[in-house]
Amino acid sequence: MFEILLPIAAYLLGSTPWGLIIAKTCCGIDPRLNGSLNTGATNVARLCGFGYGVATLLCDLLKGAAPVWLALCFLPSPVFVSVVGLAAIAGHTCSCFMKFRGGKAVATSIGVFLPIAFPQLLAAALLCILVIWRSGYVSLGSLTLVTALPLLLAVFGLWQWFILSLCVFALVFFRHAENIRRLSAGTEKSWIESQQKSE
Repeated sequence: MFEILLPIAAYLLGSTPWGLIIAKTCCGIDPRLNGSLNTGATNVARLCGFGYGVATLLCDLLKGAAPVWLALCFLPSPVFVSVVGLAAIAGHTCSCFMKFRGGKAVATSIGVFLPIAFPQLLAAALLCILVIWRSGYVSLGSLTLVTALPLLLAVFGLWQWFILSLCVFALVFFRHAENIRRLSAGTEKSWIESQQKSE
């Protein structure tokens, strides 16, 4: 029964739209109708301020980390843990509370890998931050993170999480299709431009 209930609970937890809840409750703004039109931490930070964006990020991280940690505690099979992690990510991207729409999978995916591959995730996150700092594009940093993570897992021989990381890689690239087109065309707005526009 646990093997069935935890993935369902992970999906429901992942479906909780914390960006929407925080933005509407604290700022009276619906992020689905403003900015980049999504409920992710970046858009909430643009619309409501940095602190609210950080709060959204932490909540979205916990959506991935909490169910994976529970899976590791009670049934640490790589297959089961991966299923639980993917269920949480699926909830975030296809929320049952938002007509099966949702975010771009990055923050919750990071949360999923926090309990299972922290050093490799940290290295990928540092690369992400470096790319954002140098380019100004959060989307490019996110794509860098999910590209680097499978490579780092392979280098360190953590093959039990490799397929999970490839699934995350494919999903994040799919969810960032519009960003990739704008990056290619040179029309993607940097973090600084977005902040200036919202001020």
